[in-house]
Formats: sequence, C-alpha cells, structure tokens
Amino acid sequence: MGEKSGRAASGICATEATPRLRHVDPASRGVVVFDFDGTIADTSPSIVAVARHVLGAWGLPPERLADCPKLVGPPFPQAFSMVFGLSEADAREVTRRYRERYGALGPEAWPAFPGMGALLDELRASGRRLAVASSKRTALLRRALSDEGLLGRFDVVRGKESDAQQSKAATLAAVLDDLGAAAADAVMVGDRHFDVDAALACGVPCVGVTYGGTAPLGELEEAGAYVVVGSVEELGRALLGR
Repeated sequence: MGEKSGRAASGICATEATPRLRHVDPASRGVVVFDFDGTIADTSPSIVAVARHVLGAWGLPPERLADCPKLVGPPFPQAFSMVFGLSEADAREVTRRYRERYGALGPEAWPAFPGMGALLDELRASGRRLAVASSKRTALLRRALSDEGLLGRFDVVRGKESDAQQSKAATLAAVLDDLGAAAADAVMVGDRHFDVDAALACGVPCVGVTYGGTAPLGELEEAGAYVVVGSVEELGRALLGR
C-alpha cells in the first residue's frame, strides 16, 4: 500500500485542493468511486417528495419547502439542520419520520440512470475496480443497488453506519482503504460539491455529473471538478478516454 493509501487508511486526507488534480486524466485511473444519489440513481424526485410530505406535516410553510432539493447530497439528519435550520433534536425526529416513509418505498424510488449498468460493465471490462461512497445508510444503499441489479458490479460499497457526523472525505478514505488503493490511482464521480470537496481533500480528482439535475449551475466547476459531464454517455467518454 502506498503512502497516499496509508493516509487514506488513517482517515487523514490532504486539505489542499491541489491544482494538479485539475489536470489528471480520469481515464488513467484504475479505481472509480461513485456517489449514489444523483450519480448512479435518479433518487432526487423520491427524496424531495418524501421530504416535502414529512416537513409539511411537521409544520413548515409551502414556501420553505421549495428548498427540499437542497437535501440531495448532504447526510441526514444533519441536512435538515443545514437546509432548514432545525435543531439537532428536531432534525433527528424529522429524519426518523423521513426514513420510515422512504424505507417503505420500492425500486421506483431509486431507478438507475439509463445506460448506467452498461457503463459499469464497460469499466469492469477495461480492468477498473469500482466502488460506491455515499452518505446514504449502507443497508439501504445495498438494497437499492441490488434492486437495480448493480450491486455485483462493485468491489466495495460504503455508506453511513450511524448518524454520527462523518464527512464524505472520511467515507472515501475508508473506501480506498478497503480496496488497498492509493489516492493516486483513483477518481471520484459525483453530482454535488460535497463529492468534489471530499475527493480533493483525499487527493483524488472528481468528475462532476449534472444529468441528475441536483447541483446548482456552476457549483461543480467552482468546487474544482476535473470535468463536468451532462450525460451517462459523456461520463463514459471521460472515464474510458474514448
């Protein structure tokens, strides 16, 4: 295991978003780590719908519910405090109600983006190792991937094990450790600045995706994404160098 991999294993990542990562070809990296929501699967509609229902019942006025799309990306329950200013206790209770409703949904809540399965197969055929690093709970993450027939494509799948505050960078570092991979051999794929921030903190370039419609215009570029793509097909070109 290389020096950078050792740093990842300890959960200690580089803090500087080094300019050199903006010039790394992602097609040269042997490990591809994907975010899930808005990257592998089109989960935004179901997340927003359930959040609107729960927060509306909680008493938030309709005009405030317009911010529900901002919940796609950051971890729960912290996201409810971040976006809506809920206290820690209230955020935990809203999260409990959210999960009760969201967990009762089926595969229609997390459909893979068209072409994603084929892309994963192409990446594996090219010799890449694949992983998922998500802020979703691990059990639900694995369930969703299984429902879409994608679970077997990934060497490592990591989400949240508890609601204790854990950064996306720490999750990514743990994924690299699980794989025994150096940051110098990895690329991240994600749809929000949280993914770019985590990747750069760990010394990994990030390919940003906008086909899920989750990131505000310019967010990924400003965060330091190596490149931003608008379709699964474009993602394939970026990752496979075709």
